[in-house]
Amino acid sequence: MDACNTGQSLILRNYDNLRLEYRQDNSLWSFMHAHPRPCFTPALLQDFIRMQDDIVEIVHSGDCPADYLVIASDVPGVFNLGGDLALFRHLIEHRDRDGLFRYARRCIDVLYRNFRSLELPLTVISLVQGSALGGGFEAALSSSVIVAERSAEMGFPEILFNLFPGMGAWSLLSRKVGSGTAGRLITSGRRYKAEELHELGVVDVLAGDGEGALAVSRFIRHHRRHGNGFRAIERVRRYCEAIGYQELMHIVEEWVDAALMLAPRDLRMMDRLVGMQNRKRGMHVSSVPPAESQVQEPAASFSLSCSISA
Repeated sequence: MDACNTGQSLILRNYDNLRLEYRQDNSLWSFMHAHPRPCFTPALLQDFIRMQDDIVEIVHSGDCPADYLVIASDVPGVFNLGGDLALFRHLIEHRDRDGLFRYARRCIDVLYRNFRSLELPLTVISLVQGSALGGGFEAALSSSVIVAERSAEMGFPEILFNLFPGMGAWSLLSRKVGSGTAGRLITSGRRYKAEELHELGVVDVLAGDGEGALAVSRFIRHHRRHGNGFRAIERVRRYCEAIGYQELMHIVEEWVDAALMLAPRDLRMMDRLVGMQNRKRGMHVSSVPPAESQVQEPAASFSLSCSISA
């Protein structure tokens, strides 16, 4: 881990669906590249949990001092397309309530830890380039800061197939912009441009296309100059806008019950959105195996290995 102090960028870990880097400004950058679709597959969720555990180990070890965690994507034009709709379709058709609940619980486990900054003195930043829909939008909202490029689009399509985003959307949005705006964003089914969301106060930093990473670096430099004050404000915000884990669990139960009530025509609409997720699939620079289709318990956290990136 001594290489963390050389001032060079490091690849800390390559997971099957994520890459974790350490950069010289004391920031950690995670890049999603889920397969077979750029959505929250069970395999991506499992990798997120592993990565979160590893980040806690990194920070507590002191080997790689980290003040910021950036969540981004390697897939061109896509941040994340949300829930694994193909898996939803399968579980709903088979009346598998336990399977739906396990998947949803895994989602809020990841989201809640992110919202709590992994209980570390980290500022979590989401860099949205391209589409962030459904659970992808929820993931961005769970960060302390959203940086989005102008061409980015965000929205909740769930109402189009007669459902609602059940993994934190209402809790996060209503605390950030109020219940009225949150309700409109959730029930419209629209995709909103980053500029619209910036005007509403959802997006914190608006960047030019292709300039998102530079905007994050500039934000970090500015934030660091007043870091003590900003981090205290973040702690106060989490206290005043507290979201309890049980609140998220109650909403998940409502979501599972609603999902099991979907009619055949709703599932046909879901199929159309599955087709969109398939068309948006992207290839990462490295070859990775397809994500598993079943929800599994995460394996034990493994040890870290660092290598200098090329």
